[in-house]
Amino acid sequence: MVTNTQKQKKALKQGMLDNVMRQFDNAADIIGLNPNIRKILEVTNNELVVHFPARMDNGEVEVFTGYRVQHNNSLGPYKGGLRYHPTVDIDAARALAMWMTWKTALAGLPYGGAKGGIQLDPKKYSLAELERITRRFTYALGDNIGPELDIPAPDVNTNSQTMAWILDTYMSTKSPSERSKNMHVVTGKPVGAGGSEGRDRATGYGVFLTIKFWAEKKNVTLKDKKFIVQGFGNVGYWTAHFLEKEGAKLTAVQDAYGSIINENGIPVEKLLEYSQANKGSILGFSAAQSIDNSEFFGLDCDIIIPAALGNQITSINAPRIKAYLIAEGANGPTDVEAEEVLLKKGIDIIPDILCNSGGVIGSYFEWLQNRNGEIWQLDEVMQKLEKKLKESFVKVMNTSTDRNVDMRTAAFIIAIERLEEAYVQRGIFP
Repeated sequence: MVTNTQKQKKALKQGMLDNVMRQFDNAADIIGLNPNIRKILEVTNNELVVHFPARMDNGEVEVFTGYRVQHNNSLGPYKGGLRYHPTVDIDAARALAMWMTWKTALAGLPYGGAKGGIQLDPKKYSLAELERITRRFTYALGDNIGPELDIPAPDVNTNSQTMAWILDTYMSTKSPSERSKNMHVVTGKPVGAGGSEGRDRATGYGVFLTIKFWAEKKNVTLKDKKFIVQGFGNVGYWTAHFLEKEGAKLTAVQDAYGSIINENGIPVEKLLEYSQANKGSILGFSAAQSIDNSEFFGLDCDIIIPAALGNQITSINAPRIKAYLIAEGANGPTDVEAEEVLLKKGIDIIPDILCNSGGVIGSYFEWLQNRNGEIWQLDEVMQKLEKKLKESFVKVMNTSTDRNVDMRTAAFIIAIERLEEAYVQRGIFP
């Protein structure tokens, strides 16, 4: 028997794939995309589903299902995160892989797009079990990933530790003389295991920067502006950290456990300390009070930062939104119907493929350092990140003005035109 929750999850994932296709079709129609290239970009290149066993702490064996979808690699190796979440399946991976292709193309990186993960709830497993699951998943993927083929990175419920396990497992399958050449098989590694300074904060810093660039463009100061954040993981925390430094006020937060509010401001660092000590939950934080989840997006604020999962802002809650800016820290948090409502209300949306691209740009820097045997300092990484994001932001704003379209459509146009140019110039073999 299919439960309501299962139906909702299925609708969510189908909705994401539907969203990305509609966004693509909209931009492709505007630019009159070559119909042959359109056929190529509408489908994924490769889809891998692996079933693999892992031993639990009690000695029992569980079989898990893992996914890796490689959408397009005309601009370079496939690139994209691995997430550990109950909603992971082939449709979700397809949608997210496509978004990665547009994201890397928009950022001007020599990458294509991929995505994947394992269908599980990591909260139900010990650290030792997660390590064994991760290592078996890496082994099952085999040579379908590689430093010049497909480079995974952290995503929802995965982190630098996960990447270190993947790196170690992948390297151990290579001959001793080849191992050091494979350091860049994953990005988002711990600094001590070949990771880059600043990669931990790159996505959140990128979300903050795009908000800052937007404010400068609109001649708006961020000081005393109220912002609310959905998701207080890596992206949500670092975005809030940098916005607070700029003088903005975090007034509400929502996570998987619930929602909290304090109109006078929630201290970001204190909330982080509390959530780390409280198994990742923000509920019960003394400097804020709980509110019902359904009230969250309708709260009185200037900026909303959805930094959790996809399809969170829908046609149901969009009419209640009072903010004048939405900065998409998550992938696909706003569905197509909701976007129509928001744009009619005059609300600006910084689209995910621009807003959260700091992560993949940071990953590119890490990949380059590993590849070239270099180590860059934190200030150098942050400086390069800001320069790259500023270039993307200016391009999106100029395209938006020139073509009289919203920011998302502008971002898609830039990404798709870059891919179209590559196919036109290279042709198709044979």
